[in-house]
Amino acid sequence: MRVCSIVGARPQFIKAAVVSRELRAVGEEVLVHTGQHYDEEMSDVFFDELGIPEPDFNLGVKSDTHGRQTAKMIAEIEPVVEETEPDVILLYGDTNSTLAGAIVGSKCDVVVAHVEAGLRSHNREMPEEINRVLTDHASDLRFAPSEQAVDALATEGITEGVYWTGDVMYDSILEVRERVADRSDVLDDLGLEAGEFILSTVHRQHNTDARANLESILDALSDAPLPVVFPAHPRTIDRLEEYGLRERAEEALEIIEPLGYLDFVRLLDTAERIATDSGGVQKEAFFLETPCVTMREETEWTETVDAGWNELVGADADAIREALRGDRTPEETPEPYGDGKASRRIADILQRHVDTAESELAVESLASD
Repeated sequence: MRVCSIVGARPQFIKAAVVSRELRAVGEEVLVHTGQHYDEEMSDVFFDELGIPEPDFNLGVKSDTHGRQTAKMIAEIEPVVEETEPDVILLYGDTNSTLAGAIVGSKCDVVVAHVEAGLRSHNREMPEEINRVLTDHASDLRFAPSEQAVDALATEGITEGVYWTGDVMYDSILEVRERVADRSDVLDDLGLEAGEFILSTVHRQHNTDARANLESILDALSDAPLPVVFPAHPRTIDRLEEYGLRERAEEALEIIEPLGYLDFVRLLDTAERIATDSGGVQKEAFFLETPCVTMREETEWTETVDAGWNELVGADADAIREALRGDRTPEETPEPYGDGKASRRIADILQRHVDTAESELAVESLASD
């Protein structure tokens, strides 16, 4: 079995770390990095820390508009697929890299498999939502992280090739949580005490590219009851400068460079609360039982809200302030995302699918003879 795995952004590197290990135990993997996150802090450090093999291809497709970036990725991925002739193209999440891989796979008649299938925020203004929907409809195999994701696919008429595997991010968190406390010095480096700070990330286009939203979020974080540590996404820094808000942000928040995965997990695990607009961070907070305030109107990870660990507040300053001050620690944490063995299930399903296809091809060949 030869699998072509396509990654391009931080969450995908984390997922690929655990899945690649399982894939390489049973077959061959060709790892393609589109270059969507191309600076060292946002990309290379994750490969180093998580032990991800060096990419076989680095396409170097950097930032651009969604349409142009996706088009460039399609043009770069297609010859890689033609050269390597994989049995399966494996895609993660909801980035432009994901959609580009799905389009290439469907056009090249290669089996397309999607990790995190069935997630829906039901907000078609989000580019990520469009990527999710189109990728699921172009895929042959869909690995759903939860039962709600399976139901969402069924609602859209997709019932074949759907597998509830659990969530590979849970696999990753379980793997690193125990060792990160010994390996990360980030609390000492930043002069922080566990439970005495709020961790915040902001990178969604809806928040960063609208001055009113970004300023409202800054207003609320400035009034937080605890110091706010703010690993700043490059786009967020650019917008703060563009809107003349950077100096104010630096006075109110502890702005730091983007972190490696181990340091980020350590902060996320020890923060009193997280304020974010990231889908992946919502889920990581849930796994680590850190209350989350999500600065969006909707989420694709609805189970975290249903369980009481996540609160949706949008970019409304008053709602954010109230959520950061409210007493909220649910008594229980359900397990809607599986048991931490999703990666192994995905590798096993892919292996069975490829073996079955090869057996059917052999039978057809004998019949034709």
